[in-house]
Amino acid sequence: MIDFDISSVRTPCYITDDRLLEKNMKILRSVAERTGCRVLLAQKAFSMYCEYPMMAEYLDGTTASGLYEARLGYEEMPGKEVHIFAPAYRPDSFGEIIKICGHIVFNNLHQWRKFRPLVEKARAEGREIECGIRVNPEYSEIETEIYNPCAENSRLGARCEEFEGIDPDSSELEGITGLHFHTMCEQGSDVLERTIPHFEEKFGKYLSRMKWVNFGGGHHVTREDYDVDRLCRIISRFREKYGVDVYIEPGEAAALNAGYLVSQVLDVWESRGIRHAIIDASAACHMPDVLEMPYRPAIIGGGKPGEKEYTYRLGAATCLAGDIIGDYSFDRPLEAGDRLVFCDMAIYSMCKNNTFNGIGLPSIYRVNKAGEVVLHKHFGYEDFRCRL
Repeated sequence: MIDFDISSVRTPCYITDDRLLEKNMKILRSVAERTGCRVLLAQKAFSMYCEYPMMAEYLDGTTASGLYEARLGYEEMPGKEVHIFAPAYRPDSFGEIIKICGHIVFNNLHQWRKFRPLVEKARAEGREIECGIRVNPEYSEIETEIYNPCAENSRLGARCEEFEGIDPDSSELEGITGLHFHTMCEQGSDVLERTIPHFEEKFGKYLSRMKWVNFGGGHHVTREDYDVDRLCRIISRFREKYGVDVYIEPGEAAALNAGYLVSQVLDVWESRGIRHAIIDASAACHMPDVLEMPYRPAIIGGGKPGEKEYTYRLGAATCLAGDIIGDYSFDRPLEAGDRLVFCDMAIYSMCKNNTFNGIGLPSIYRVNKAGEVVLHKHFGYEDFRCRL
């Protein structure tokens, strides 16, 4: 349960709790200390950089999916590692990437061949750059296809046939010091344990020349029922077996259950046996994973349809017919002005939101370590206008 006054904030708004965020950081740091692995923040899930100074006390650095995320990590976690992976790099931005990223992962050997001369030139000039190849072990237990990087005909990562005919000591791989695989999404360490043999079977012969292996993201390390001990055993065994450094790059786990979205009921009515409640938050604009994933966020005090006496279909004040958050039940009837608190809204929310229909971006608040709610940022018309 929350221990701050939700009536004190302007809706809609995100609230990130520093205390819960630091709790996650301590769990991630414990994995690094127990295994010797390095833990990176995947900024695609959480890039609220005002929290980076605190997070930098526990993490080894950041990983990025593009130049702007890389810059954010470089500038806001100074002195920490900056990693980047992209399915393809833009030639007009690669020069800047070389300057700020210490680890560059290429999607395939074709991308490596294309940019290798620029990397070698930078190295000759004294720049320390570790380069890796993302590989596809062709094994995944992800059921939602849009999030499955090992789906049939996936564009992400090189398959083993791309390495066919390439000897581990070939000059083709000279300058490549790491391999990266990402096959998981919101999953436990048991899935990682079942995945690694597939990676070893297809790419194990190349590990003798590697300095590091990145196990990617999707590790739900800070989830309450996650088996951290198993993760530590997996990492330690792998490091001992191959003599390589191991990276993990959780994004969701970094800020899991560390934030909220507070919304206000604007109108309530009933039509053909369905009670509708329109709120000032939007699935499409403010929590897009509700539609994309899809998933049903919990509401404090709310239940499943029919679980409590009064069930409502919560919808947004946009013109998108499908902008529905879901059906929820409550102990008493909803009224205009009531506030609803959606849980686990620090991740994939602020970094994915938009201003469709001219809907304003939610304000951002922080709950500091003293339990005080502090406004971090408010957005207005100019934030909508400047995007256009």
